[in-house]
Amino acid sequence: MVQEPSNKRTVVFVDGQNLFHAAKEAFGYTYPNYDVLALAKAICQSQGWDLAQVRFYTGVPDYSDDAFWHAFWTNKIAHMGRLGIYTYHRSLRYRNKKVTLPDGTQYTFLSGSEKGTDVRIAIDVIRMAHRKAYDVALIFSEDEDFSEVAEEIRTIAQE
Repeated sequence: MVQEPSNKRTVVFVDGQNLFHAAKEAFGYTYPNYDVLALAKAICQSQGWDLAQVRFYTGVPDYSDDAFWHAFWTNKIAHMGRLGIYTYHRSLRYRNKKVTLPDGTQYTFLSGSEKGTDVRIAIDVIRMAHRKAYDVALIFSEDEDFSEVAEEIRTIAQE
């Protein structure tokens, strides 16, 4: 039987847009003012884990689509990089969404969505497990697909 290490090296994987929407829903935040490094440190400290790395993933609107949010995320990502946080970002993809309003009329609008961010997180979690880069992978995301990644990590740990 494999013995657990006394000092558990932890890598934190953060889906930035998921974290923002969870904070918005839970606390009413309308602005992504979170500090992923402070969050990661607090969780690791409370569990007695050693924080090895924080990795942040997000979609960013192109400048031509939304200059304000493009600048915001570009600056926030640069700041995180200066703090030693690994960052990964992709351009948002836009498509028309249709909703039916309470009065029965339909409203169509452009909606930005991340494509490939969850896949990148999953690949990194599995790749780093194979390389034994961590003892604990802490994933901040509401995406249920990561349950499949957790199953794969358990298999890798058994090997």
